[in-house]
Amino acid sequence: MVTVEGTSTARFEPVRAALAAHLESGEELGASIAVDVDGVMEVDLWGGHADAARTVPWRRDTVVGLWSTTKTLTSLAALVLVDRGALDLHRPVAHYWPEFAARGKQDIEVRHVLGHTSGLSGWEQPFTMDDLYDRPTASARLAAQAPWWEPGTASGYHMQTQGQLVGELVRRVDGCTLTEFVETEIAGPLAADVQIGAREADWPRISALVPSSQTPAVPEGLDPEAVLTRTMLGSPARDEHVDTPRWRRAELGAVNGHGNARGLARALSVISRHGEANGLRLLSPETVDRIFDVQADGTDLFLGIPVRWGIGYALAGPRTIPGMPTGTVCFWAGWGGSIVVMDLDRRVTFAYAMNRLGTGILGSERTHDYLGRVYEALGAAD
Repeated sequence: MVTVEGTSTARFEPVRAALAAHLESGEELGASIAVDVDGVMEVDLWGGHADAARTVPWRRDTVVGLWSTTKTLTSLAALVLVDRGALDLHRPVAHYWPEFAARGKQDIEVRHVLGHTSGLSGWEQPFTMDDLYDRPTASARLAAQAPWWEPGTASGYHMQTQGQLVGELVRRVDGCTLTEFVETEIAGPLAADVQIGAREADWPRISALVPSSQTPAVPEGLDPEAVLTRTMLGSPARDEHVDTPRWRRAELGAVNGHGNARGLARALSVISRHGEANGLRLLSPETVDRIFDVQADGTDLFLGIPVRWGIGYALAGPRTIPGMPTGTVCFWAGWGGSIVVMDLDRRVTFAYAMNRLGTGILGSERTHDYLGRVYEALGAAD
């Protein structure tokens, strides 16, 4: 039987058993799971291997690329600035970033960016990885383009643009980069092992991501004018770019965060605990409440599934993902299965990070299995 390291309280032993089973079957290569219950890390587990050849064990301090779970950190950075009065959710983005007003975007508000309703779900073509890696170019291109639908009327997941949009706002109002802000204002104070990009000193402990053999190709025959098509073509980062030096050195606040489950739970528990964690009040309860101001509730123009978007996070509801209860719960997941769930009703934070990518839009089957077992243990499964 595969050994799972770390600790878990008695009620969460089924979570440990599930991780062991997925590792034993080979579905899971290496992974970490954490559950923070009102400041107590009741689950802090890891196991498996950090490399595809299974020669390097996944250790306590192993970190991994987070894909879109990165957005949970980027949105938290924006909320910290909202809480400080530096950002106003209802002010136009152009108030802070004047160039952004071009081509009819003068009325797009900060909340539209955080709620994925701004109409800027991808970059106009041609747009390359070289452009994405160059922050000034990527920002200027978004500032110069027109929205792809009427802002505020529907969501279209900002798969790779949201990090650029929020990152530029952070830089304009605070003077530092998003990477610096997350490090100095979130990760450091909360003792959370998370970061945007990856410091070169940490590269030896990064586990490379292993794509699924079922990774889908871009479908053929799509309507070239559809938001789905334009977003896919206008979001150039792919599996092959991850775990390269350029990727790790870049600031891609939508997709290239690094961390593990413990680090994510420590950082995002500040939301589950109504603004305070690790002895630090990072957000007021009123700012946390703003997360649940619904920005869109319907079929997302890019994802093609119903998503209820609040400020920076998706909101739980009857149409979300298996194992997740309704209530005052927000979350987001990354490509391959990583996830953070913040449950304010129970003051619980669940995080999962892994190196073998699964399939699915909002988490993989493994994600759903772990999440369901967590809520069964809490006595709150639907």
